[in-house]
Amino acid sequence: MTPMTAIRDAIRSNARQYGMVMALAVIVILFEILTGGLLLRPLNITNLIMQNSYVLILAIGMMLVIITGHIDLSVGSVVAFVGATSAVMLTGWGLPVPVVVVLALLTGGLIGAWQGFWIAYVRIPAFIVTLAGMLVFRGATMIVLGGESIGPLPESLRALGSGYVPDVAGGEVHLLTLLLGVLASAALVASQVRIRARGLRYGLPVGSRNLFVAKCAALVVVVMVFAYVLAIHNGIPIVGLVLVALIVAFSFVMNSTTVGRRIYAVGGSEKAAMLSGVKTRRTTFWVFVNMGVLSALAGLVFMARLNAATPRAGTMFELDAIAAAFIGGASAAGGVGTVVGAVVGALVMGVMNNGMSLIGLGVDWQQAIKGLVLLAAVAFDIYNKNRVGTSGAARRRAAQRPVPPPGDGGSEPGAPPPAARATGSGRG
Repeated sequence: MTPMTAIRDAIRSNARQYGMVMALAVIVILFEILTGGLLLRPLNITNLIMQNSYVLILAIGMMLVIITGHIDLSVGSVVAFVGATSAVMLTGWGLPVPVVVVLALLTGGLIGAWQGFWIAYVRIPAFIVTLAGMLVFRGATMIVLGGESIGPLPESLRALGSGYVPDVAGGEVHLLTLLLGVLASAALVASQVRIRARGLRYGLPVGSRNLFVAKCAALVVVVMVFAYVLAIHNGIPIVGLVLVALIVAFSFVMNSTTVGRRIYAVGGSEKAAMLSGVKTRRTTFWVFVNMGVLSALAGLVFMARLNAATPRAGTMFELDAIAAAFIGGASAAGGVGTVVGAVVGALVMGVMNNGMSLIGLGVDWQQAIKGLVLLAAVAFDIYNKNRVGTSGAARRRAAQRPVPPPGDGGSEPGAPPPAARATGSGRG
């Protein structure tokens, strides 16, 4: 097998994963050309991270919800409500920032538990429960704020949305960011080596060694270039470090723990998972608790970036998170999706928003284009499932087709099997 054939087969067999990564690369290159090099400037990349941090946080939680076969329409309203109550605790009650952060996350967890109870144990469809939650918490936000914005906020909280990780040494290049890039590259390579070793141990197809080395080298180059671009500006934003921690933690949970396997099992077939001993209701309940906590974190980040809590905060955030999950490879039927895919989907949306704004495209056209991209991503998902299903059925039919014995290559279609012919001649 030639290297080009191996690469083509790898891309074809992983079209759901590599397809959106390649699409993201094409979108970045396109807008880099259209904006005259503005898109990939260090300042704009930093702004891109900060402006889309809340969507990335919500997309991670939404991916888990969609994998279980549900949906959450309330996340935007929860973002607004947690932001409103946190602002009141900070400015009205005078509570310290660490206490407010803990209380905000607990509030989000309680909201997720409330909605998860109705969905998992009362068996009300998630669409109805979270639609009700969207209305309830949007109204509660208006009540808490009285229709007015509350601000400004303490400097220590504003750092969560617009601050940077301090460097270990002064200089034009942020050394700590480069060190974090090296550590991230080493962790990624070690993860890929471990996955390949596991595949070899269980006899799974892993591809050629040359392709594996090229993949690892590409990952290291991308991570180090990204770290260098951030290092020559102000370094990695604090919210960027939070995002890295979330991506690593949730990727580990979904890929390497029993909890992750249970979430995939519930989404694949809830009845089969229940018969296998998985506590499906408890799994669904905790997935919504997790979504509530991440919504609260997104609310704190968004409020910190605005330096205020506003009644209209969180508007349409739920649609951005859902779109990011589906663009990143989630299936509407459940059981399919990855955390990294959700991040890629959110970056596709964020780069498109940023690029279209830089070239001066109106909001009306931006909404229309994002809708078409979402439709194309779901159509791509359905096409891949149909293609895989068709090829799988063909393989099963080929496996079930009887194989004629050696030396019987001259049988015509429709002729009886050799054994039958022999028996017939014997009776004659």
